Amino acid sequence: MRLGLILGTLVFTLFVGALVSGYANASFTESLRALFVDDGTPLTVVMRDIRLPRALLAVMIGAALGMSGAAMQGYLRNPLAEPGLIGVSGAAALGAVLAIQTGLSASFALALPISALAMSVLGVLLILALAGPRGASITLILAGIAISALASALTSLVLNLSPNPFAAADIVFWMMGSLADRSFTHVWLALPFMLVGWGLLFSLGRGLNALTLGEDAAEAMGIRLPAMRLRLILGVAACVGAATAVAGAIGFVGLVVPHLLRPLVGARPSALLWASALGGAAMVLAADIAVRELLPDRDLKLGVLMALVGAPLFLHLIFKTRKEFA
Repeated sequence: MRLGLILGTLVFTLFVGALVSGYANASFTESLRALFVDDGTPLTVVMRDIRLPRALLAVMIGAALGMSGAAMQGYLRNPLAEPGLIGVSGAAALGAVLAIQTGLSASFALALPISALAMSVLGVLLILALAGPRGASITLILAGIAISALASALTSLVLNLSPNPFAAADIVFWMMGSLADRSFTHVWLALPFMLVGWGLLFSLGRGLNALTLGEDAAEAMGIRLPAMRLRLILGVAACVGAATAVAGAIGFVGLVVPHLLRPLVGARPSALLWASALGGAAMVLAADIAVRELLPDRDLKLGVLMALVGAPLFLHLIFKTRKEFA
């Protein structure tokens, strides 16, 4: 209860901070007033059409990635597991790259996220086909790695054969991940998929708790592992696919946040789901504020900053895990 209150307060504080961060030369009070009162000034447009959807997307994406990471780690019982392990993010990235390369994104504003979502759905279908209805966890991992490797190879091929250097540059910058220039259109596009994903992942709580005792014990407690795995794949795919579609590749949230919060919830996977959702939202909000405040005159990408912060934490996780099993 106390952890939930702390994380909720942190998310709310960072959300307000995200609303008042940026180039507009206005005070804190003026910015918040423009959000609720339309006085006809450009500040109202900035607050309502630029900063508010950006902050909402940061919360949504952080919650989706954090919860997906907690679910993957709980199901696989491996603190090194992360949402990209099943290959959905790579498939979504490939869809976006194809939209940019073919020029669809230039002719239709929503072509990029829609293409990314469509390719992520295709990736999920391929994973389900490869893993089979009753495949083991290792089969799921191998299927995800195969899909991720294929998507990465095809993405590299598109970049390699691209005759348009401007399209190639757009692809590279998009793959770095960013929340800049997003609108409520992106919010409404991603929200239905994320709501489905959140619902599926939250429903895994009892099963994930039972899995801490092993698969045989979980089945003896009435947990249907094939059905649970299907909900996991679909939930993670909906969350990660939607996040990647509207913001590009943003890594390390689903890996680092569950690891940091696990000791605070007594290592209970069901409690870690909601804690990681709040922690992920706070992490992405903080990072998005940082990219605007650290280098305001340069377009520092959110995914780049997350990698710079997440990589050292990941290395710390590796050394800590190695010591535990030494």
